[in-house]
Amino acid sequence: MKTLLVALALVSIAFSASAQAPETKASPIKPFVTAKEVDLLSILPPPPENGSTQMQRELAEVLRVQVKRTPEQVARAAADVEENIWRFADVIDNPAFTAEKLPKVDAFFKRVFKSEGAVTGPVKKFYNRPRPFQYSDLVKPAVKPSLSGAYPSGHTTSGTLAGIVLSNMLPEKRRQIMTRAWDYAHNRLVGGMHFATDIEAGRIAGSIIAQNISRLPEFEREFEDARVELRAALGL
Repeated sequence: MKTLLVALALVSIAFSASAQAPETKASPIKPFVTAKEVDLLSILPPPPENGSTQMQRELAEVLRVQVKRTPEQVARAAADVEENIWRFADVIDNPAFTAEKLPKVDAFFKRVFKSEGAVTGPVKKFYNRPRPFQYSDLVKPAVKPSLSGAYPSGHTTSGTLAGIVLSNMLPEKRRQIMTRAWDYAHNRLVGGMHFATDIEAGRIAGSIIAQNISRLPEFEREFEDARVELRAALGL
């Protein structure tokens, strides 16, 4: 009997410790919208067909960029493979613009970037457009290859989306931010990851997602919290 009571006590202690232990697994990031709310298949035109005249023109453009790209451009394109808001640090130009110093901004923009993937993923899968280096052996990727469908460009979509949202937080830097977003997209062409229409569609997609999420009460609350934190940290 005494042994049974000791065993039950040990189980009780173990259960209590387990219940009080902190959760170690990070919660999944929830997008603000998905393809159910933003159906790009009903908005974007289909990409050019393989072997079409338009496809050949776009391949020629990729090859022209490939011949002319400099080591500096390649390095920047490689760095821009990262998809996060901190790629805009060069134009914000403030040591306080870091994830460590801006936790609300970091958490908010992770949801913004997650929204891009949730919206563009089904479109990429539906069209399954080859990337330039998959379409032609003449294309030599300058960055880590992506293997998902090329259309629309996810990096361009997320860069445009993030640029619009960030510039709404910092309207005094809008021109610099959107120029950076434009360059971020162009670097996918420099890296040999996308054709011109992939990037064009990504810019459209990013703008559409930005417009849709801006109307959501949940987005508005988190946007305002992040905006206040950001402007205070930057001394604005």
